[in-house]
Amino acid sequence: MAESEISGRVTLRHVRQWVKRGERFAMLTCYDATTASWLWRGGVKCLLVGDTAAQVILGHDSTLPATMPFMVEITAAVRRGAPDAFVMADMPFGSYQCGDDEAVRHAARFLTDGGADVVKLEVGRSLAPLVARLSEAGVPVVAHIGSRPQQVRLRGGYGAVGKSQAQSDELVETAKVMVESGAAMLLVEAVPAEVSARVVAAVDQASGQGQRVPVVGCGAGPACHGHVVVAHDLLGLTDWQPPFVKPAAGIGKQISEAAAGWVALVGSGRYLQEGHPYRMEP
Repeated sequence: MAESEISGRVTLRHVRQWVKRGERFAMLTCYDATTASWLWRGGVKCLLVGDTAAQVILGHDSTLPATMPFMVEITAAVRRGAPDAFVMADMPFGSYQCGDDEAVRHAARFLTDGGADVVKLEVGRSLAPLVARLSEAGVPVVAHIGSRPQQVRLRGGYGAVGKSQAQSDELVETAKVMVESGAAMLLVEAVPAEVSARVVAAVDQASGQGQRVPVVGCGAGPACHGHVVVAHDLLGLTDWQPPFVKPAAGIGKQISEAAAGWVALVGSGRYLQEGHPYRMEP
């Protein structure tokens, strides 16, 4: 069944079938029920409730201030807005670095309270045991490799990775380890196209005769099975655009123009002078 022909809730099984058939799938970030509903109507079957909400919704300069209660609440909102979408929840900074028991509890909340289908966490090879434990506990894990925004303070900023042979080799090995540890999906961010192609090939080989492991790219080249960008970037709602996404709309400008029109209407004194909907009873 093709992506456009699915009836009912989209699941990890559907995503794996798309990969098996060579069908590329689109994903966008989403943080609220209303937007989720409109994205679903537009044909976006996969939604990432990313910790980028800390930036585009709350106005912080990084993803780090996103909290567990906040992330669980907006994940549940996205599920309510698009009940049949495939929803990927993002584990916020500090929710899985302080011990495996706490990480499992937090990840489980995204499934039980947030209604998520899979849970994403930024990983290096040292987190392979946690990925394995989450998988054994029944939590489908998306292993996020490549550029890892939650390390912004450690690295002193954002940037692409995998530009050197050593970094490329490390990413490929990390991808293999994550698949072997039970990761249900991979997300690769901000790497050269050659690197993502190597990762996809390594993941396909590591999957063997079992289930194909989908690889989602975020500015990671055309070889990935699916691609995700921040919806606000695609819709023209951000002042700064990442180099891997071109705005498909100018909604930010439209909002500004609508607001200016409203200000002018109210300021003129004409608003509700005629056609007021409420009347006193005789």
